[in-house]
Amino acid sequence: MSVRVVDGDLVTAYGAGLDACWNGLVERRSAVKPLTRFPTEPFQCHSAAVLDGLTYRAGASIAWQMLTQLLDENDPRIPEDTPVLLASTTGEIDLLEQAIDAGVPAVTESKLAALLSNLCNRLGGQRDGTVISSACASATVALAQGSGKIERGECDSVLVVACDAVSEFVYSGFASLMALDPEGARPFDAERHGLSVGEAAGFALLMSAERAERENRKSLGELAGWGMSNDANHMTGPSRDGGALARAIETALSRAKVPSENVSMVCAHGTGTPYNDSMELKAFKTVFTKPCPLFSVKGGTGHTMGAAGLVETLLTLRAQREGFVLPTVALRHPAEEAVGWASPETVPLKKCEWALSTNSGFGGVNAALVLQRANS
Repeated sequence: MSVRVVDGDLVTAYGAGLDACWNGLVERRSAVKPLTRFPTEPFQCHSAAVLDGLTYRAGASIAWQMLTQLLDENDPRIPEDTPVLLASTTGEIDLLEQAIDAGVPAVTESKLAALLSNLCNRLGGQRDGTVISSACASATVALAQGSGKIERGECDSVLVVACDAVSEFVYSGFASLMALDPEGARPFDAERHGLSVGEAAGFALLMSAERAERENRKSLGELAGWGMSNDANHMTGPSRDGGALARAIETALSRAKVPSENVSMVCAHGTGTPYNDSMELKAFKTVFTKPCPLFSVKGGTGHTMGAAGLVETLLTLRAQREGFVLPTVALRHPAEEAVGWASPETVPLKKCEWALSTNSGFGGVNAALVLQRANS
């Protein structure tokens, strides 16, 4: 059964709307900037990609503020009978920070289940909801799970919502791993030293082709295949040979019935950490017999954690429609193993019917989506 993406939108550090994020990346502008949300003096890095105008530890969580901004613009377009898959890693962890600061730890309010309940109530209708928390592959896994539900006939529409915010808890965690680049993330660069933390909220509305056509919904593209794996290598470090990610990609291609040579572009996880980017390139070189143009958005958006896969899926579908590969923002000198694959410039394409998007995360999780261009 064909699964279509019929609607979607984002809030990122570039501002509200997919267009704001798209334009920033096309113009090769980074949204990574000095971070003033909380003191960063104890850390080796002092920058992040955060959305302006949000209040921290004063009332509503950062995640809820982003979701409210997103839904105020878009929720009339979401059918009332559609179940929700919420993808996130830490959700409203800043509520727990706020409670601890006040000397009254409140665990319940910061749980992802509470955020899901509030989200479903905000959307209205009688909705089933499920939390998908699979590290930084959460949104990709949620998109795969939603597609599977439609393919199996369990429902004919699914709303995937993803959000993660920059909090002191998150920032200090990555800092303790020495995973932050003081100069900002430089995916696939020879001198890359780590990631930049970012935040985002977004949604994608999935529908069966039959329902989409019945409701005259315009297709943004199709989720044609998906695959997941776990390399069981380390709590935070990926397997160095990329074998498990390669298996996830091959599973996605097999499900989509698409040979690897038909894929025109790859949206890579591309965090800017030495091990992740090298692992991904090894995986891609296992699957593809020759270089396939790839890009990473994280030098611009920062690493939006559990929301990354949704952000990147919507951007990849847009890139397919526009007919070019996005530039890898902040890439200056491609690493030797990335030459011929990653570019700081836009790359025009003659054909772009099929694209691949991948994400990986702590605990060794890997997920891949095969995307088909709309009306191809």
